[in-house]
Amino acid sequence: MNDRLHKLQDWMKEENIEVSFITSTENVFYLSGFYTTPHERLLALVVFQEEEPFLVCPGMEIHDAKRSGWAHEIIGFSDIDQPWDLIMRAIKNRIKVVNKVSIEKEHMNVERYEQLSRLFPQAVSVSAEEKLRTLRMIKDEKELKIIEEACALADYAIEVGCSEITEGKTELDILNAVEFALKKKGVTEMSFSTMVLTGVNAASPHGNPGQTKIKKGDLVLFDLGVVVDRYCSDITRTVAYGDINDKQKEIYDTVLKAQLAAIEASVPGAAAAEVDQTARKIISDAGYGEYFPHRLGHGLGISVHEYPSLTETNPLVIEAGMVYTIEPGIYVPEVAGVRIEDDVFITGDGAKVLTKFPKELTIIR
Repeated sequence: MNDRLHKLQDWMKEENIEVSFITSTENVFYLSGFYTTPHERLLALVVFQEEEPFLVCPGMEIHDAKRSGWAHEIIGFSDIDQPWDLIMRAIKNRIKVVNKVSIEKEHMNVERYEQLSRLFPQAVSVSAEEKLRTLRMIKDEKELKIIEEACALADYAIEVGCSEITEGKTELDILNAVEFALKKKGVTEMSFSTMVLTGVNAASPHGNPGQTKIKKGDLVLFDLGVVVDRYCSDITRTVAYGDINDKQKEIYDTVLKAQLAAIEASVPGAAAAEVDQTARKIISDAGYGEYFPHRLGHGLGISVHEYPSLTETNPLVIEAGMVYTIEPGIYVPEVAGVRIEDDVFITGDGAKVLTKFPKELTIIR
């Protein structure tokens, strides 16, 4: 078994957990190497303290599971099968007594929880999320290499987006050009829905691109990410189309100052709260505190949002091996929206910035 499964098993022994029933696509992939989106069908990885684990997936995906490198038992089922009977048989062939089961409480739906509870009516259910988040939070060299590749493609996407900016083009025109260029590079999936927002639309942190046309004097905000081998990148850049006014420039400079300071503060031993507060103080001191409404950043990996969460109250200690975003923003309705975001990897000395597209104000003429 792989090292990740061994770490989960060690935790199970410490907590006297006989069975872990893992059901999210991301965590099944992390522990087994098999990635699928099963839609409404059941997907599960069942892990024991000592006995052989097994994978449960739709029968039509058994071959893909084997190709992924999973060398243990696979229970496949058809659309007319009852997989829970097969699961019960496989578990009882391995262990006879189950007093404690760990599950992903935030992922498992009520119907499946009830099915599992019928198999082991006396068992106590505990959360597996915290342990799995902790495991995934520290990236190994292979994971880092993949994320770096995803970041390089994100940089390329911003470059393409900037080259497409001309007066009269819509947000969707530019978005489509960016994603088409990425597809020609072999990219099949974005980390999330790509955002290209211009003018006052950029003052909505999670705005929706549409038919708004770019005009001179606008700021244009790009927020996008690329998936490579199931790992995500996430970058935001804000650029100017033609000359911008003093207020827009002040907002941009404030965000950039805050972002650079937060990168500098990202060192092993610092608290996540300290990193957030470093950026937040700069923005607040400049008079824009109320216009920075979200956390400073989030962990990045198989999911585009994972641990750690960089909030102003999170005492979590920064460790070498973490990958997270640093993305302060200022959003003043009807005036301007600016966000600058990088992905960073924490080394023994501090933050290594993985996204490289320039951050100094870019003016496109």
